[in-house]
Amino acid sequence: MSARETIGALVLAAGKGTRMHSDKPKVLQELLGAPMLRYVYTALDPLFGEGIWTVIGHKSEMIEQAFADEDRNFILQTEQLGTGHALQTAWNELVESGVSHVLVINGDTPLLPQPRLINFLKECLAGHADIGFMTLTLPQPGSFGRVVRHLGDVAAIIEAKDYDESLHGPEPREINAGIYLLDVASVTPLLERLTNENNSGEYYITDLVGFAVEEQMSVIGVDCGNDPHLLGINNPAELVRSESLLRANLVMEWLEQGVTIHAPEYVRVGPMVTLEPGAVLHGPCEIYGNSHVARGAEIYSNTWIKDSNLAEGCVIHPFSHLDGATVGKDCVAGPYARLRPGAVMKQGSKVGNFVEMKKSVLGEGSKANHFTYLGDAEVGTDVNIGAGTITCNYDGVNKHKTTIEDNAFIGSNTSLVAPVCVGKNSLVGAGSVITKNIPENAVAVARSKQKNLPKKC
Repeated sequence: MSARETIGALVLAAGKGTRMHSDKPKVLQELLGAPMLRYVYTALDPLFGEGIWTVIGHKSEMIEQAFADEDRNFILQTEQLGTGHALQTAWNELVESGVSHVLVINGDTPLLPQPRLINFLKECLAGHADIGFMTLTLPQPGSFGRVVRHLGDVAAIIEAKDYDESLHGPEPREINAGIYLLDVASVTPLLERLTNENNSGEYYITDLVGFAVEEQMSVIGVDCGNDPHLLGINNPAELVRSESLLRANLVMEWLEQGVTIHAPEYVRVGPMVTLEPGAVLHGPCEIYGNSHVARGAEIYSNTWIKDSNLAEGCVIHPFSHLDGATVGKDCVAGPYARLRPGAVMKQGSKVGNFVEMKKSVLGEGSKANHFTYLGDAEVGTDVNIGAGTITCNYDGVNKHKTTIEDNAFIGSNTSLVAPVCVGKNSLVGAGSVITKNIPENAVAVARSKQKNLPKKC
């Protein structure tokens, strides 16, 4: 867009969201594992870059923490006195930035389609609108502000609580979607006229429309039909409704890009997940965070994955749980595997049922097929770890490392008390408790001698 350098975006994210019945700010409520504010930024970032400001207020520190690794422009609204007051709070900073227009959008509108936003900006700029805003026509307008028109032209936006048919005429079904484009020079003198003399006692952005009409400015209401993607989220029911729309949209996008998704209606894929064409998913399954699934990887049903990297040809069997894990090429995990943060499976390695890994590396071709815990461990290549093996990494105060070198064989029901090292080509007898290092090419047995005693009747 040619006017990109002169358009800024302002996200309103200061509200409490009391109807969500949550201790978190509304904009941090999650859809598919990501806060709704994340989706708003995803739509805005490619268009506005660094020219995005966010008004925060209620529990502002939680919002700042959620985006602490990003360079975001936050503006604090110390008192939440309405959308108009939020705009007033940010206005000086917007003016000083030199932008000619400001897009204003609520932070609770996570499904905003970027193409729809681009078309809206183009239409407002082409029409030289002093104020432009999106409208929707709904069967049940609910609590949304009503758009009043005279002979097709916008006359005002009246909040639902203040609408009076005797004053404003028959109640329309066209409502305000809460997304505006404001000409900075035109709107600046109107802002000081905002008051809170209404049934809610708040300062409304919508009052600017009536002021602009009075001043014979250009006001454009862009009709967006009944697009549900433009609706904000105010309660748990609306959150779940929006999440369902988002889930279906994302799954369809991946199907169209060549990902095979069986039982797609039961698959949930987060917005930051990347899937390569040729990956195979079986529903129900869930993949969130910054996860990546490569071509040829196959994820079976009832699996939960977050912030994990799955390489080509790996297989994740049912009922497995991966969080912050790396699964190498041609690896096999599960069923019922648990890979916690820092778990790394190198090429061709295997973990089976009820195996848990945490901050551990399983070398190429190595296997732990069942009932094993590997915590703070470094396992070499072609190691066999028998059932019931535990790396005892915690002494009650500190965590310690276990090293198992190449081609070692760990017998079943072995406890490796860290810090300890098992040398190359060594064998540990079943049922051993290993507390000392084992040299290469050795056999270690650490258990009491069996005694057979006569049975007393």
